[in-house]
Amino acid sequence: MTAYRSFLFAPGNHPRRVEKALTLAADAVILDLEDAVAVSEKVATRPLVAQALTARRTGKLYVRVNGLATDWCHGDLTEVVRPGLDGIILPKTEYPHDLRIADWMLANLERAHGLPVGGVDLIPIIETALGISNLAAICRSGTRARRLAFGAGDFTLDMGMAWSRSEAELLPARSACVMESRAAGMEPPLDTVWADLRDAEGFLASANHAAQLGFQGKMCIHPDQIAGTNAAFSPDEATIARARRIVEAFETAERDGLASIQLDGQFIDYPIVERARRVLRQGGA
Repeated sequence: MTAYRSFLFAPGNHPRRVEKALTLAADAVILDLEDAVAVSEKVATRPLVAQALTARRTGKLYVRVNGLATDWCHGDLTEVVRPGLDGIILPKTEYPHDLRIADWMLANLERAHGLPVGGVDLIPIIETALGISNLAAICRSGTRARRLAFGAGDFTLDMGMAWSRSEAELLPARSACVMESRAAGMEPPLDTVWADLRDAEGFLASANHAAQLGFQGKMCIHPDQIAGTNAAFSPDEATIARARRIVEAFETAERDGLASIQLDGQFIDYPIVERARRVLRQGGA
């Protein structure tokens, strides 16, 4: 099963940072054409990103293009949809037709370059009040998008919120992303970045909280965040061992006609067992 725990941003106009990012333990690297690139450099950065698609890397390679409503999105897609591209990150998605338009553009570019139609992944970032308001329709857009991401920076700006260390103000939007993804049959979403690079403790708390809420991974803005993110969204050895004991004990009881048991004082029934099996799948056990 492909892991989608850590997505590391790298500015597309810094070749040395891109080269380093591609060697790290992130599950995916996102070469950025949007916020990390100045307006004056956006067009000139496209060929640098396109060239990086041919480089060796340890994980998957995505490109965050500029939003559909900008002057650059069409040119970004035209330049970077090439062999070697695993996916596109589409920022500021607010309507289901945003995904349908992007999907149509990707399909035509895939045909033009002899790529399998539908092979390029598409991940929308939900980062405005309008995007959250339209989440149910976005998740049911009927496109190639299999998971979405939540972006707190632009969301709190749009809402006039203070982005606090506890991130309590993000709970309704985060929960909506998880719930609507699940209701639409999508994969669990990806969580927002953590912006304060000086606060490693706060970052780890954010990552663990997102995992507990049902996110499958987190976007990162610094290499130092990769290990903590991978750990937060992976079961540890003790959790895997406990899950294995639950499954084995329940399967033994089930053969004897029992549908609920107690293990070390914990009540075990089918939902608990299914959660344990999910842990084993996540841990590759």
